[in-house]
Amino acid sequence: MPDTQLNFLTTVAQTIYDKKGMNILALDVRGVSTLTDYVLVAEGSVDRHVIAIAHAVIDALKKEGERPFQVEGLETGDWVVIDYLQYMVHIFMPGLREKYRLEELFRDGKIIDLQIKT
Repeated sequence: MPDTQLNFLTTVAQTIYDKKGMNILALDVRGVSTLTDYVLVAEGSVDRHVIAIAHAVIDALKKEGERPFQVEGLETGDWVVIDYLQYMVHIFMPGLREKYRLEELFRDGKIIDLQIKT
């Protein structure tokens, strides 16, 4: 994986981790999906937490010169999708993540080993 993709995903994952997000998973879905190349899925504890994580991700990437193409779900906070075209970030409340099981949709994707600093 090229460094720019790994840096992008690591920035997102580290931001989520720093905001106390949980169960962070990044998948390389090139060849599996026509929608995007990389999917990152994570959880917040409650709706306000999900919204705060999403804002933190958007702000962190804005500092890197990246702006989302589309953002959905900030009004309710149960499932926020941040679309950067090549990358899609999904932040769920735990119950919804289990309900929609995106990991199963992209089960043929390759898990990316993210180097999150704890």
